[in-house]
Amino acid sequence: MIELQGIHKSYDVGSNKLHVLKGIDLTIEEGELVSIMGSSGSGKSTLLNILGILDTYDQGEYHLSGKHIKNLNETKAAWYRNQMIGFVFQSFNLIPFKNAMENVALPLYYQKVSRKRRNKIALEYLDRMGIKEWAEHTPNELSGGQKQRVAIARSMISKPKVILADEPTGALDSTTSFEVMNLFKEINSEGITIIIVTHEKDISERTNRVIHLKDGYIENITVNSPEMNIANV
Repeated sequence: MIELQGIHKSYDVGSNKLHVLKGIDLTIEEGELVSIMGSSGSGKSTLLNILGILDTYDQGEYHLSGKHIKNLNETKAAWYRNQMIGFVFQSFNLIPFKNAMENVALPLYYQKVSRKRRNKIALEYLDRMGIKEWAEHTPNELSGGQKQRVAIARSMISKPKVILADEPTGALDSTTSFEVMNLFKEINSEGITIIIVTHEKDISERTNRVIHLKDGYIENITVNSPEMNIANV
């Protein structure tokens, strides 16, 4: 599903180069549920941005579902993102003046699906998330957990091959965090690959593998036992 070989990434900081990723080799199989952990500055957000085709890399090879992702123009990059990747963020990234249904339906707008059909599909995903009755409510009328359910529904509506989640439980209390992780595990059970960046050990323990980054390198990879993946709400 995802293959990274020798990925390097640097940024210009004034007259200096900041070398953020220093030769990342990583394979993530289709249907895996993986977490990425590391301290601030370890490179995890940069790695997630490269995986999400939101940023480029300087050296190496990135293959996504057999496609070589390299030197794409913005139109082609946007097409791959819309067709293959769903995003979930800590800050939810919902459009404040659109209701929950419209926020969920947004990816289908870019796929030129008719308004009637995309809203119908959005309602189905909101129903699956258990918040269909909140479809007409705007984000400021929703709790943090409800907002994240809307964001997860939006990430799923285009039927992506991969969902990338950047600190998806960072703004939630512990009970709601475990509810969100249960949703991710349910989605993952359908064969969708999910990669979660997190600072929270109890969240990472509920994934199949944990990729530990340090100073731009993969320090180690932990394989979690099945018992650690059991949902305890």
